[in-house]
Amino acid sequence: MNMKIENNVTEDDIQYNKKGKKNEELDTYFTAEVPVPQSDDYSFSWRKLLAFTGPGFLMSIAYLDPGNIESDLKSGAVARYRLLWVLVSSTIVGLFLQRLSARIGVVTGKHLAEIGYRRYRKVPRLLLWICSEIAIIGSDMQEVIGTAVAIYLLSNRVVPLYAGVLVTILDTFSFLLLDKYGLRKLEVFFAALILIMVGTFGFEFVKVKPMASDIAKGIFIPYCQDCDNDAVLQAVGIIGCIIMPHNLYLHSALVKSRRVDRKIKYEVKDANRYVFIEAIVALMVSLVINISVTSVFAHEIFGKTNAEVLNMCRATNNSLFDIDGFEDNTDPFEADTYKAGIYLGCAFGSYAMYIWAVGIFAAGQSSTMTGTYSGQFVMEGYLNLQWSRWKRVLLTRSIAIAPTLAVTLTSDIEHLTGMNDYLNALMSLMLPFALIPTLTFTCSLKVMGPKFVNGRAGKTFATLVSIVIIMINIYFVINLVIEKGDTLIYSIVAVVGIGYVAFTLYLMVCFSVVLFSSDWPNRVRFGQYFREVDTIEYQYTDRIDTPVEPDTQL
Repeated sequence: MNMKIENNVTEDDIQYNKKGKKNEELDTYFTAEVPVPQSDDYSFSWRKLLAFTGPGFLMSIAYLDPGNIESDLKSGAVARYRLLWVLVSSTIVGLFLQRLSARIGVVTGKHLAEIGYRRYRKVPRLLLWICSEIAIIGSDMQEVIGTAVAIYLLSNRVVPLYAGVLVTILDTFSFLLLDKYGLRKLEVFFAALILIMVGTFGFEFVKVKPMASDIAKGIFIPYCQDCDNDAVLQAVGIIGCIIMPHNLYLHSALVKSRRVDRKIKYEVKDANRYVFIEAIVALMVSLVINISVTSVFAHEIFGKTNAEVLNMCRATNNSLFDIDGFEDNTDPFEADTYKAGIYLGCAFGSYAMYIWAVGIFAAGQSSTMTGTYSGQFVMEGYLNLQWSRWKRVLLTRSIAIAPTLAVTLTSDIEHLTGMNDYLNALMSLMLPFALIPTLTFTCSLKVMGPKFVNGRAGKTFATLVSIVIIMINIYFVINLVIEKGDTLIYSIVAVVGIGYVAFTLYLMVCFSVVLFSSDWPNRVRFGQYFREVDTIEYQYTDRIDTPVEPDTQL
């Protein structure tokens, strides 16, 4: 265990500035905080809620990235309205997990990666950083694909796919310029992008007019009558798309931007309340958008064959609609973000295609900056390292662009959009490496303190949900490998799988030690590698020996 220093700061927390002087606190991304109105009591205040509004909407953007939009339209095309309840349930579980990650930031004043740096040993935290970066790069690739497809549609195929991919480097740096004007202005800008998605996807919903009764049945009745294997896999894919690993790191860091006196228990409790309310509102907006997209294509595409769609597009006799990649057979029509835009254009006119493309463009652009933030937080946390954001963006986006650009140069748009399935599988595999640390720290009395540590009901629910999510995601990945894999992929999966399982088990043992407050690791060989660090992370006045009931709310 690291040597203890004053004020619960360990040796690893100390870094040196350019003059060789010690700095006990890592100077993280947020150097300025958004002020929160003060009041004599802790009754609900709209002014306070407005002050806390922002981080939740930035977090909710991950629920609206191009990968999620494609998952929505495929759900409607494959199972009609029968998977809407899966979408709603996944969003509710996602809200619960986001609440846990946000509480870490509010209570401790440190985000998930910073706490991980202080409480895991060097090798585990390095592996956590690598896994987090893999998930962020996978998400970034989906944003690149979505933006490139949107530009391709909006330009009537004048701008080739590879050029659209390269353009995404420039747009990311343009957002960094906006960041210079302050976090609040950046939050307003991305709220505007969400409003664009509400307008564009909402327009398609109003134009198509799906049956409200069918939507309500799909939302409130958990059923999947006559669902085939494709529908089951799509249901599993929804869970993988909604609950994303980098979003847990992101939300725990964004809430630090609000000025909260963490030494006062009631201030922390009040902040947790407003953060949770804002997260509910933000995820409700994202859920409405996701339901709208699913409903549009459930009404329009479900049950249609390739030949039916092709003949409909041919009948328009419009050269704007690129149908060269459409097949002429009786197989079910398989939609993606590109084909969905073409279909809407054929069915309702070219303006519907352009409006769809604007929505996809907004989804890709809004997700760009959240990926940049997540990468910044993960790097500065697990590596105790600060790096200029433009360097960080250049590295991450370059890694994301390389394979995407290779596909655009050597293949067609269908293979480009088809990469989303593999990317969703990749992020599903990385989920345990954000989820398990989140549960470990929120169940730790030394991190959250006696008031905000998960109660018995919260611990039980969190553990069960996590096990189910991890098992579902592994099932999704295994099915994808079996369906699309070959001998080389099988060999790679076998080799990587051993290390993957071993590291997951290590994190689970660390979680179990915290969960059951066991001291057995102190008495067995190698036990020192699982023992929880003694450092106290929370700052409010109630200490461990104070008989305060834990917050048992979920």
